Amino acid sequence: MSGEPEVTHTPEEEEEEVKSSYKPPPEKTIEEILAADQEDESLRKYKEALLGQAQQGTVIVDVNDPRKVIVKKLALCVQGRDDLELDLTGDLTDLKKQVFVIKEGVQYRIRIDFIVQREIVHGLKYVQKTYRLGVPVDKMTHMVGSYPPKTEIQSYTTPPEDAPSGLMARGAYTVNSLFTDDDKHVHLQWEWSFEIKKDWKD
Repeated sequence: MSGEPEVTHTPEEEEEEVKSSYKPPPEKTIEEILAADQEDESLRKYKEALLGQAQQGTVIVDVNDPRKVIVKKLALCVQGRDDLELDLTGDLTDLKKQVFVIKEGVQYRIRIDFIVQREIVHGLKYVQKTYRLGVPVDKMTHMVGSYPPKTEIQSYTTPPEDAPSGLMARGAYTVNSLFTDDDKHVHLQWEWSFEIKKDWKD
């Protein structure tokens, strides 16, 4: 033993260290991506397959919307049941009035439906912070990935999560959701609610 005091870090400090040490690659246009490494035939074909219809010109789904990423919907998915959905294209303050009821202990996934237009987006991330009575009880960050522009809706589904269970876990929860990327662009941020019950409301 060296006799020196051991330095420990909280998970929050470790996360900040990771964030501070990671430097995202510079943004590139679709034209720049296609022009690079032309001599590498396999890489060229890979990029063409990845970019798809974006090679034919700028993909614009909504000319009146300057955003690269348009987040359309959040769905809470439980096997054997209809998805519970939130429309993210309207007034986001109305989402607080729509409370999902979830049976305790069930396994669920969250699906985000979105459109990418104009340019490729790098390192999309979905961050979700859950609160109960104003106190943070859970945080999860999912790496969604990089996506080219497409006219079709694209989706990301989280790995399965288990809902809390037990008498003490039942009650109302508030969730802050953020769809961002490596360059810290906030594509959408919204708040929604769910309630853990002993059984489904129906």
